[in-house]
Amino acid sequence: WADLEETLTTDKHVDLKSIAYFDPPMHHEGIYRESRVGEAPMEKQGAYGKLVTHSESKLSQIARLDEVFGAVWFTKVRPMPGHVDVMMFGDELKDDVEYCDDVLGKVSRSFAMVIRQLPRELVLDILIFYIVLRALDTVEDDTTAFPRPGEKIMYLNAFHETALVNDKWKMVGVGEGDEAHLLENFGAVARVFAKLPAASQEVIADITKRMGAGMAEFVEKDMGQGTKTTEEYNLYCHYVAGLVGEGLSRLFVATGFENQIVATDLETSNSMGLFLQKTNIIRDYLEDYVDKRAWWPQDVWQIYAKSGDLGEFAQPDGRPQAMACLNHMVTDALELIPECIKYLERLNNDQVFRFCAIPQVMAIATLDKCFNNGDVFTGVVKVRKGLAVKMIMESGTMKGIETWFNRFAMSIKAKIDPNDPSAARTAAACDVVCKLCADNRPIVMRGPGFLPFAALTALPFAFLGKMNTKLVGGLALYVGSYFFGSLLGQGPKPSKMPKKLM
Repeated sequence: WADLEETLTTDKHVDLKSIAYFDPPMHHEGIYRESRVGEAPMEKQGAYGKLVTHSESKLSQIARLDEVFGAVWFTKVRPMPGHVDVMMFGDELKDDVEYCDDVLGKVSRSFAMVIRQLPRELVLDILIFYIVLRALDTVEDDTTAFPRPGEKIMYLNAFHETALVNDKWKMVGVGEGDEAHLLENFGAVARVFAKLPAASQEVIADITKRMGAGMAEFVEKDMGQGTKTTEEYNLYCHYVAGLVGEGLSRLFVATGFENQIVATDLETSNSMGLFLQKTNIIRDYLEDYVDKRAWWPQDVWQIYAKSGDLGEFAQPDGRPQAMACLNHMVTDALELIPECIKYLERLNNDQVFRFCAIPQVMAIATLDKCFNNGDVFTGVVKVRKGLAVKMIMESGTMKGIETWFNRFAMSIKAKIDPNDPSAARTAAACDVVCKLCADNRPIVMRGPGFLPFAALTALPFAFLGKMNTKLVGGLALYVGSYFFGSLLGQGPKPSKMPKKLM
């Protein structure tokens, strides 16, 4: 240091005998703190699981006999097949693939099943993509593990070039429960990632890099009162979900299952992600507010709030304003549906279609559940499990998807309060959905349509053995639908009986 020029331009101060040791940057090794896994293995991060869940009573669920039958059929008789091949990369990685498949089912609330049914040549690419981003999301969500914001930002920005490529990397003491376990054992994910096709690795690394950088932009922002603007709200949704839509689309094309247009039309893939993310943000109002990481945009909720606090909506006396804001948010999400329908119409592979379509149907069902529903501000609202199973069973075709979108759009429209500030906009959004998506069910099925139990009514006729089978089937469908529908006051009227049976 005394003569820096001499040091830099000559070999006078070069030491070729001593060995210098230095530690690599911290983010290349991960974090080694006290593990949280053993403390509460079933817990989730933040307020999730700690708020009231508003679900329908067991009696209400059991009374819907078609959903009960469907749930039994789907879970016991014909479950959705899984195509994860633990021997895809031989004995060497068998345990790692098994771990990745197992942890998928533990950290995913809803995606494990639709991922596992994907084609064998694609399923591991999507599985690894999902749990890589789930691990990244766990780093972002942990509000207590990092002593300084800059440390979290460093890990988010470097995740794609450290965790993904170093099978010795691990992060201990971040996250809770199964998410923490994933970070502690991330080496298994990195080893399977390294065996994926080069094109898939490129896509996963690129999206991980961009998502981490996007998440890092929000680390030092005060999110206790939501995003500042709708533009910022949309940007965050793009980072954490729109990019997922882009990445999935690129993987579908890279593996040869879909046409190039699916990957190149970024508007539609972005809308697919935003529709899911905005639905989650709407549903999770109270959970996110309690965690001081809210996302409802201030330039929307301040239109309706009397105070300057987003938490006003959780108070009973703030309910009228809360409902108006909620319906505004739901309407904003509904306006994404046309682009989502366009995306789904382009898909060719049946399993890819189901993978993409089922979450979209679940999302509009959740919006229908949330719309004009004060329970959003006192807990977490959930779609009935039996209804969810029924939607899964009937979402394998475009006609099935259109039927469900039509049904829920009509349901939302029927609940619009004429005095709601967003009433005209909501009605217009629902009309667009109904125009795009026809109700493809036979008229007798548009009540509760208890198909399994309608079929039971055909048994006495079947024993006669002499009746026309089509007539028996038609009578069975009609009588069953009418009887069980009338029981709940929703069945088809006699005037709606098909002409062929009249």
